[in-house]
Amino acid sequence: MFLTKKHISRRTLLRGAGAAVALPFLEAMLPAQTPVRQTAANPESIRRFVGVWHPHGAAPGYWSPLQEGKDFEFSFITKPLEPFRDRVVLITGLDATSAAPTVDEPAGDHARGACVFSGARARRDAVSPYLGVTVDQLIAKKWGKDTILSSLQLGVEDTGNFGSCNFGYSCAYSNCVSWPTPSQPLPTEVNPRVAFERLFGDGTSPEERTTGRKQNASILDSVTHDLAALKKNLGSGDKARLETYTENIREIERRIKIAMSNSVKEPTAEVPFGLPESKHVHYGLMYDLMALAFEGDITRSITFMLGRDLTGQSFPESGFNGGWHGSSHHGDKPESIAQYAKINRYHVQNLAKFVEKLKNTPDGDGSILDHVLIYKGTNMGNSHRHAHEKIPVELIGGIDGKFKGNRHIVFPDNVQRHSNMLLSLLDLYGIHQVEWWDEHKQKLIVQDNLGDSTGRLPGLA
Repeated sequence: MFLTKKHISRRTLLRGAGAAVALPFLEAMLPAQTPVRQTAANPESIRRFVGVWHPHGAAPGYWSPLQEGKDFEFSFITKPLEPFRDRVVLITGLDATSAAPTVDEPAGDHARGACVFSGARARRDAVSPYLGVTVDQLIAKKWGKDTILSSLQLGVEDTGNFGSCNFGYSCAYSNCVSWPTPSQPLPTEVNPRVAFERLFGDGTSPEERTTGRKQNASILDSVTHDLAALKKNLGSGDKARLETYTENIREIERRIKIAMSNSVKEPTAEVPFGLPESKHVHYGLMYDLMALAFEGDITRSITFMLGRDLTGQSFPESGFNGGWHGSSHHGDKPESIAQYAKINRYHVQNLAKFVEKLKNTPDGDGSILDHVLIYKGTNMGNSHRHAHEKIPVELIGGIDGKFKGNRHIVFPDNVQRHSNMLLSLLDLYGIHQVEWWDEHKQKLIVQDNLGDSTGRLPGLA
């Protein structure tokens, strides 16, 4: 641990055997008598992004609010977000044109979900997948230069990224939503313990980390001496904040150990070895790990896949036990649509808990929620019809503390593409051109559009 003459560096790490613990924002990180707005704690200096991907659209009639503009009445599905109204923007009427079938490609709707963060059409190729660069990776490139991890990709289901999964499309399109280049899919981490070690490990070998999983000791035990020394020079507010942060780390470690001990002991097709048997527990762990990653400023760009396209996972905690994909084909029957809406609402409830945690975590002159934008999206509207029109779009957060919530933005049918919305989101992060290296990493591609975008989305900023 190294301290400057006047203040603690925002990049300070507490290092121990096989551990590197980043610190949350502390007042002691501010130079003496320096206003927050003139430091790295300024909201203008910290912008984060979360992309939450979910398959199979949303129950028609249960997602879109009836009123447009401010002070709208939240719908059945979006109701859990109501406590955060001032940070919520819902958008109705966008089309995922890059996921829609064409005359040449009439099928494969479940293989083009990766367009949600790229706005690009997947190339039908099981050997050499090609999509487009995704917004999370563009944001990571600009805002993740000084963090331990430039980005983090999480999920809850994993079947590999190779081979053909749907109508000749690569499995990469079904299992990866983060692409730093059009030909480079980034795999998701589905094991909470491995994800935890990515956040707090310190370069140990796989063998050493495997041994560490079997130990009962907390990673914090290896940095106890540095923690004690650090606390001596902190004010009461910083001491309380640091104590809360370390308690959160210990609590997640405890929950991961319980989940591992209760996990399925033999590999199966439904639950890979080492994962929590309960998807409800799994979601909670992953969301809490994301909150910790932001609190410690370990990364500023995260994507989270709630499931794969065509997943049959069920969620009894929603009040309905039907499989996700099967229930999405509701036949346009009112009673079946109402049941499917319960699954959609359940996932928004989980998201709302994450949002509440971010809102209650101090960061600079506000909370983490003030300095993040969460985009929860899918590539379908009415999934029973495989319709890629009127896809549900939920945006939550402040980005720089100034992004206005309490809005339901409605566009006429078949007018605006969701890729135009992605392009506008990049503007909010100060990214006005899309750049990536070609497949051979020999030429830098620079362009003004993203995927199949035709311009910016009016009224978002």
